[in-house]
Amino acid sequence: MTTIDLRSRLAGRVALVTAAGQGIGRAVAERLAGEGAEVHACDLNPASMAQTPFASARVVDACDAAAVADWMAPFARIDILVHAVGYVHQGSIEETSPQEWRRSLGITLDSAYVVLGAAVPRMKAWGGSVITIASVASSIKGFPRRAAYGAAKGGVIGLTKACAADYIAQGLRFNAVCPGTVDTPSLRDRITELAQVLGSLEAAEKAFLDRQPSGRLGTTQEIAGICAFLASDDGRFVTGQAINVDGGITI
Repeated sequence: MTTIDLRSRLAGRVALVTAAGQGIGRAVAERLAGEGAEVHACDLNPASMAQTPFASARVVDACDAAAVADWMAPFARIDILVHAVGYVHQGSIEETSPQEWRRSLGITLDSAYVVLGAAVPRMKAWGGSVITIASVASSIKGFPRRAAYGAAKGGVIGLTKACAADYIAQGLRFNAVCPGTVDTPSLRDRITELAQVLGSLEAAEKAFLDRQPSGRLGTTQEIAGICAFLASDDGRFVTGQAINVDGGITI
């Protein structure tokens, strides 16, 4: 029986991870590094990039094309890209102002266009793996008060699939990982916000748990494990997929 040493599965590969300061992005960056990749991380929050275990860490606005290009400039070759930037707006279409709509799509979808667009020319010559962090709250499933968020993440899935079709001949793979409700600092912020509507933190936590058939929240490590698989040779026959990691939401 052949055993896989996960400490070296990604050895020799250069990985770039956005939104790596906390939550899913941080867990993914740590998992890729733990499997041997040379990880270069970025985040918009300077404090989150002050001390990291990665090969490098930069403060980068992923919506700023010039800043992203400058970040990627030192890397002649990129083997793995994980784009984890996103913003969750809570509201129906009536509750979403034009400014909030534009901000939601700008942060979540425009950043994907900018980051993937900058990375592809550095990856297509030898192939590699691009992973976007989307959501089951998207074109996959509708959720209450997620009009802008669902639209933006649905766009991320569409962009990912289109890129997979465009670059399959070059051996460049694109997949979207679509989490369900994952316990992250972002989720905790949303629980606190919902508590103001429902009257208590307990009621808000229950509202999020009730939509999980598994009876629990997902962990960032569970999302990171799927990303590491897709980044590795074990996932080399997988491309153009939206992979639900959702604790049964889409059963």
